[in-house]
Amino acid sequence: METLRCMRAFVAVADHGSFSRAAVHLQVSAVMVGKYIQQLEAHLGTALLQRNTRRQRLTEAGVAYLAGCRQVLEQVQQAEASVAGLQLQPRGLLRVSAPTTWGSCVLAPALASLLQAQPLVNIELDLSNRTVDLIEDGFDAAIRVGALPSGALVARALPPYAMSLCASPAYLRRRGTPQVPSDLAAHDCLSHLAWRGGHGWQLANGELVDWEGQARLSSNDGQALRMAALAGAGLVLQPTALLGEDIAAGRLVTLLADHLPVPRPMNLIYLPDRRPRPRLQCFVEFMLARFPVPPVPEPAP
Repeated sequence: METLRCMRAFVAVADHGSFSRAAVHLQVSAVMVGKYIQQLEAHLGTALLQRNTRRQRLTEAGVAYLAGCRQVLEQVQQAEASVAGLQLQPRGLLRVSAPTTWGSCVLAPALASLLQAQPLVNIELDLSNRTVDLIEDGFDAAIRVGALPSGALVARALPPYAMSLCASPAYLRRRGTPQVPSDLAAHDCLSHLAWRGGHGWQLANGELVDWEGQARLSSNDGQALRMAALAGAGLVLQPTALLGEDIAAGRLVTLLADHLPVPRPMNLIYLPDRRPRPRLQCFVEFMLARFPVPPVPEPAP
């Protein structure tokens, strides 16, 4: 338990930026926080913080150790919360932020089973492609696509966010099937206004397909582009979450599979907290069970 206290003190100093603010958070004295850090550094045989009279910052060893501390403390919190969960039933409002397309096409339908299993939990699902601040915006959790800039958050991996390039069978019969990215210049392309103002796509390895002023249809809504593609208006590059059912049903045909953008990492993020939060814990457990990360294939011998 003493090691855990030291680790909690170290994480608090890293999160709050000073011994005094960490002491307030932990409800101990700043002197005690300093003793905890000294015990850790003596145990590890290396400095974790570079300190002067005004501030401190993490050493290289401190950065590496901080990540491990967060994982250990999260596991301890989950173990403690699982025991508390025997007495505390999840209840109350859970506020979740998610990307617009993935949230509406994948997450919202999946939440029906969570709501059935947890009758005392209500969920407010905010769909937006902006990067929310969990504290300032008042969210319990968020689904974030792309790199995670802050180490102060707990991040649990979800399946990567993939894209698909498609067209309807009727369109391909009429206009032919592109074989390489350069063929796209001869096709009607449907582009999202968020990407270079609707004037191009960036494919794998930074390949840029540009049609300045030539996109046949541009829109700020992926669902509109999907419907246009289903009607035979042209080629569409959108998240697989939006197009997957159409692809499986044969309503859309995938194209240029070797040139698609590399799937981006996607994570469930939330703030670390020493207190048990049953409604958040049940949501985290649900997400990890419902959306497991596919195993990485082993390299061929």
